[in-house]
Amino acid sequence: MIEELPLVRFPLRNCAKMSARPRPRKKSAGKRRSSEPAASLVGPQRLQKVLAAAGAGSRRHCEELILAGRVEIDRQVVTELGTRVDLAEQEVRLDGTALPKFKPTYYAVNKPPGVVSTNRDPAGRPRVIDLLPTDGARLFTIGRLDMGSEGLILLTNDGELANRLAHPRYGVEKTYRVMVAGRPEREVLAQLRSGIRLAEGVARVERIRIKSHHKDSTILEMVLREGRNREIRRALAKVGHKVLRLVRVAVGPVRLGDLSPGQFRPLSRQEIDALRRAATKSPASKTAKKSKKSKATKATKFTKKATKFTKKATKFTKKAKFTKKAKFTKKATKGARATKGAKATKGTRAAKTNRTTKAAKPRKRRRP
Repeated sequence: MIEELPLVRFPLRNCAKMSARPRPRKKSAGKRRSSEPAASLVGPQRLQKVLAAAGAGSRRHCEELILAGRVEIDRQVVTELGTRVDLAEQEVRLDGTALPKFKPTYYAVNKPPGVVSTNRDPAGRPRVIDLLPTDGARLFTIGRLDMGSEGLILLTNDGELANRLAHPRYGVEKTYRVMVAGRPEREVLAQLRSGIRLAEGVARVERIRIKSHHKDSTILEMVLREGRNREIRRALAKVGHKVLRLVRVAVGPVRLGDLSPGQFRPLSRQEIDALRRAATKSPASKTAKKSKKSKATKATKFTKKATKFTKKATKFTKKAKFTKKAKFTKKATKGARATKGAKATKGTRAAKTNRTTKAAKPRKRRRP
C-alpha cells in the first residue's frame, strides 16, 4: 500500500563514487543524441551495432574500427560496413579479444525519489542504473519516471522489447498509486476518464478509482496506456488536485510487490513471457475484438428476442384460429339445433294441420 511506504531519503549505492567523480557538463554541437534504446541483438545484426552494444564506442567510431581492419568474424578480418553477424553462432573479435556473447538481461527496480531515469546526466545526479551492478551489460530503462516519482521501473538490454513496452501503439498498462490533495468528486474522475487537454494532446486515464480517504488527501489508483512527460501530475493539476506522492506499482503483468526502495531483482521467465505477450497486440485490435464480441452478443440477444416474439405471435395466432373455429362451430351447432327445431316444429305443425283437416272434412255417403 502507498501509505505503508515512508517518504524518506535512501542511502544509495555508489553515491560516494558519484560524488568523488562528478560528470562534467559537455558542450555538444550538432544533433542531440537520442536516448532511445538500441534494437535487440537477437538474430543477425549489423556489425557496427553489435560492437556499439558491446561498449566499443559509438556506431560511428565502430565503423572506423571496421574500416581500419581491427575487427574479425570467425578469425577472418572484415572491412565491409553493414556486414551482418549473429553473436549466438559466430565469434566476433576486436583487436584479438573476443566479444562476450549477448545475454538478454531484465531487472525490476524500485526507484526512490531523487533519482533520475536517464542514463546520461551531465549534472551528475544519482541514476537508476547506479542502483544495480551492470556486469558489463549495456542496460537502459524502459520508459521514465520523473525525479520526484518513485516505484517500479524496468531495466534491460533487449531493445526490441523495450521499444514495444514504451511505445503507445501497443498500449501496455502502467498502474500508479497517487496521493492527491483534497477529495476528488465523481465528476472529476469522469473528466479524467474522458480526457484532459494538455499542450501536446489529450491525456486519458484508462481506469481510475478511489482507494482510500484521509483527512486532507485521497489515494487514487490510476491505469494509463501511454506515458507523456509528467502526465499524471499535469492532468490532476488541471482538475484542481495537486499530486502529493506518486508511486508506480505495476508495468503490465509485472508488479512492484514487496521490493524495498532502492532495491532490485531479476525478472522471472514467466514475467518476461507475460511482458512479451502484453506487448504483442495493440489496444486497437483488443478493442476491435471487444466490439466484435459485443456486436455478436447484441445480435444474439436480438435474435433471441425475435424468436420469443415469433413464438408468442404463433401461439396467439393458434389461439385466435382455435377461438374463431370454436365460435364458428358453436354458431353452426346452434344453427343446426335451431334448424332441427324449426323443422321439427314445422313437421309437428303440418301433422297437426293435416289431422285437423282430415277431421274437419265430412265423410262421403255411400250411394245405396
